[in-house]
Amino acid sequence: MSVGPNRAGVHREMASGGSESARPDPNIIRPMTRTTSPSLRPIEVAVDPRTAVGAGALAAPTPKELSAGAKALYTGGPALLRLLQHYRPYVCPFGALMRWVPRGGTVLDVGCGGGLWLGLLAQRGHIARGVGFDAAAPVIDLARSMSAGAGLDRTLEFLHLPVERPWPEGTFDAVTIVDVLHHVPPEFQAEVIRTAAGKVRPGGRLIVKDIAPEDRLRALANRMHDLTLAKQWVRYMTRDAIVAAGRSAGLTLEHAERINTLWYGHDLCVFSRPGAAIAR
Repeated sequence: MSVGPNRAGVHREMASGGSESARPDPNIIRPMTRTTSPSLRPIEVAVDPRTAVGAGALAAPTPKELSAGAKALYTGGPALLRLLQHYRPYVCPFGALMRWVPRGGTVLDVGCGGGLWLGLLAQRGHIARGVGFDAAAPVIDLARSMSAGAGLDRTLEFLHLPVERPWPEGTFDAVTIVDVLHHVPPEFQAEVIRTAAGKVRPGGRLIVKDIAPEDRLRALANRMHDLTLAKQWVRYMTRDAIVAAGRSAGLTLEHAERINTLWYGHDLCVFSRPGAAIAR
């Protein structure tokens, strides 16, 4: 069925954007108490420092560092859109997500908005190629302008795909869905995850980050945020539902955690497809 998956074309709201494990700085990204369900306990994954890019690559970049990167990327375009990109790293925990993206790999970003996520990955030399798509033409224009201006247009490709169009062809080392699902009608949310899973190559990852609905005050803060900026009444997908959809698509849950930034709560779920080992 093509209608459901293509609903992911609904654009991402733009203002939301030597040891065995690398944990984010707790003073910057504060994980909430994890669920007591065994299936959702965080799983620490060994990181081979030989695959890291540059000194200190195992440490998650801070929101301040990522915001500085965003300001360097977005020097033109509409003032409001540019400003939202500049400060989105304080809202969205991009640093926590980056540690799960295979280094030197290829990434498909579903509902890419203005391209900030892929732009930050490419700017830091983390990926070899990134493809993003979105149903909203203005944000794709902004993403293309960003990549051209930053000299990243050989690494990044941004596609305007209306909701009735199929997704980009091929499979990728990582497929990311960041702050998209709560903009998708509930009857299509699981199908979006299953379609994204079909784009993950053996040994690759599906990384899903969305607003956490269980903390009512934080969820309310995000709902007001979306009503103000996106003019939309959002529908949250629970973490249990995200996990169930990923598993139903043949993926293995590798990691799950709750993250707080400012007054927002986030759920992060990382899945892997059985196959060759992932280079980190």
